[in-house]
Amino acid sequence: MPWGILEDNHMDFVPGTIILADQSDVPEEYQNIERDLLKHGTGKNSHIILSPQPTDSPNDPLNWPTWRKDVILVIVGLSAGVVGAYGPMLSPGFVEISAALGITVNTLSQATAWVILMIGLSLFVLNPLAKKVGRRPVYVLSSVIMLTGSIWGALSKDYSTFLGSRIWSGLGMAPFEVLVQCTIADIYYVHERATRIAVWNMFLLCGISGGALIAGYIIQDQGWQWTLIWCAIIFGALLPLVVLFVPETAYRRQSYERQLAARRAARDMKSETSEKKEATSEQEENANVETVETGVVTERKETFLQSLRLWNGIYTDTPLWRIFLRPMVVFFYPAVLWGFLLYGITLSWIVTFSVVNAVIFTAPPYNFSVSETGLISLSPFILTLVGEIISGPMNDWICMYLAKKNRGIYEPEFRLPPIFISCLVGVAGFFGFGATVHFQTHWSGPVLCFGLANMSLALSNASVFGYIIDSHKELSEEAFVAINARNLLTFGLTYFVNDWLAKDGVLKVFNVLGGVFVAVNFLTIPLWIFGKRFRSFIARNKTLHKFMNED
Repeated sequence: MPWGILEDNHMDFVPGTIILADQSDVPEEYQNIERDLLKHGTGKNSHIILSPQPTDSPNDPLNWPTWRKDVILVIVGLSAGVVGAYGPMLSPGFVEISAALGITVNTLSQATAWVILMIGLSLFVLNPLAKKVGRRPVYVLSSVIMLTGSIWGALSKDYSTFLGSRIWSGLGMAPFEVLVQCTIADIYYVHERATRIAVWNMFLLCGISGGALIAGYIIQDQGWQWTLIWCAIIFGALLPLVVLFVPETAYRRQSYERQLAARRAARDMKSETSEKKEATSEQEENANVETVETGVVTERKETFLQSLRLWNGIYTDTPLWRIFLRPMVVFFYPAVLWGFLLYGITLSWIVTFSVVNAVIFTAPPYNFSVSETGLISLSPFILTLVGEIISGPMNDWICMYLAKKNRGIYEPEFRLPPIFISCLVGVAGFFGFGATVHFQTHWSGPVLCFGLANMSLALSNASVFGYIIDSHKELSEEAFVAINARNLLTFGLTYFVNDWLAKDGVLKVFNVLGGVFVAVNFLTIPLWIFGKRFRSFIARNKTLHKFMNED
């Protein structure tokens, strides 16, 4: 194997490794099925073999019209965007809010830490629950929690009440960290997902970066309570939209081989039935079911009122305790652990900016107002957007180039080289921020470095999530839950960072953060070398395979 990747000696085909020269347009899971039996897209996508293959049921979310799917995406995407803004939006007014509540800035930053901790803990409960009982009840519950939490926070008169509202809201924020990705996988075919994931990322990006930008003016002109009042107004508008137009998207779909067998059996039965019995049968069945051209009997299409049900049964026979434990097990897969450290530490360090910016920029020599402190978020917003636009195409180009040089054989490890670029950008961001603030340069210096730190995360995301999906595609949902345990790491840092900043100074703090960032990025090297052997070891472990896959 070229370029230092160690070959595996135990398996001829290691999961994740793909021989591109042998690839057709038939998805891997349908290679053993006759091409003519597979369903294709329509219109300009009529040449595409659909993956996953839909059933013949009108209630299969894959069969819903595109406009209905996109309405669902817009509603949950908007909710995710407001949730993204909810955490950091108060950061421009930390000094003013802490004075109003009669507490220190560090105590107020600890409230943010508790929100993050609650998100991290509830992820391990609500997302597995959504896998068992469906997405809809979790979405509705989360929306109700966010609405009531916003009202509670706006009415707070003291810190204990304010803290209670933030912790309660953290419980409702958790599903939007992962569940939207699951919903996209529920309702869209593989060839449709990349664009929809990009749309969801844009909602989230606008929320995280734009929330503080807008909140700075709201806090300055209307008071900090109005940031939460506006959130309550938005969630109050979104809640009925979720109830009315976000139906259950989880669906128990048989394997396509079983669907084909059912079609054959239905055709055989139909041919053996007399015309009289057939006519009678059709009259009876039309009262309860619909039929399709293949002759397969399917359930009647749900009415709008039926789609409003909160409870639709269970969606997996796997015991709940196993579903809860899977993210904890997959956490220790080398690819996932690496993703947790790289993504988690980078994002945690970036959250630190939102906690300390108000302290740094409202004091001399910058003396920013609350609204001007909010405007700092323009830098990460723009540079993150640039990073998102660059990272995907760059990552795909590098992968295809290396696969071509490797005789048409693609390895998931080919996703890793762009980490070198994101590391350099992050070094400039973290070390540069500490140095420019310490030496009191023009405000454009630290603001630019703030943006570069965020850009490094955008650049690395394509590598982190692309590598994990390519290595453990069937466990990607559990892997994303495990990676988002980074909230526990973020909690620890944000809880004491302002005290640390006051004690040691911004230069030392960000030099330490930058050093840890570099060390974690260097873990990519052993993953590059041993990654294929790690994948082989996991694939050969029968006990692990049985535990991690559906019954």
